[in-house]
Amino acid sequence: MGDLERDLRPLLKLARQAIESRFSRGDVNVSKEIKEKFSKDGACFVTITINRRLRGCIGSLEARQPLYQDVIDNAINAAFGDPRFLPLNSSELKNIKIEISVLSEPKKLKYESSADLLKKIDKDMGIILAKGFFSATFLPQVWEQISDKESFLEELSLKAGLPADAWKTAEVEFYRVEKIEED
Repeated sequence: MGDLERDLRPLLKLARQAIESRFSRGDVNVSKEIKEKFSKDGACFVTITINRRLRGCIGSLEARQPLYQDVIDNAINAAFGDPRFLPLNSSELKNIKIEISVLSEPKKLKYESSADLLKKIDKDMGIILAKGFFSATFLPQVWEQISDKESFLEELSLKAGLPADAWKTAEVEFYRVEKIEED
C-alpha cells in the first residue's frame, strides 16, 4: 500500500462511521486529527458496492467545503440518497465496500475535432461532459468497464441525457483522482 492510501485511510473509516451513524441515530465524531489533516476544501465521490456491484455513488465535482465534511455528506448520500437505488438497509451494512475518490480541480480540455479529443483523453482521467443545461461525469474507474474511448464518451453523453454523439461538440473537462477502497 502506498503512502497516499495510508494517508486517506482515515477517510474510509469516517465514511463508514457516517453511514453507520444513520442506523444508530448517533452523531459522527470527527477526530481532531481528521479535522486537521483534511480541513482543506476538497471534492470527492463515495462509491458503495456489494459483491462488486454498484449500490450507490454520489459526489462533488468542486471543492466547496472541508474534505472530511464532503466525505461525510457524500457517504450518507451514496448510501441513502442515490436515486438509482433504494436506501441502504441495516442488513446490507456488513456487506458493503466503500471507495473514496478525491478529485483534483477539473480543467477544461481544449480540442479541435472529435479525433483530437480522442487523442487527448486517457484512462487516468475522469471526464465531465457538458452541453447546454446537460452534464455528466464518469470517474476514471469507469474506464475499467468501458475501455474504448469512443464508447466511453458515447455512454457519458447518454448519461447526461444527450444523444450518443453529443460528445463531439460538447464542452469537456477532466480531473484526476486519488482513490482508496476498503479491503
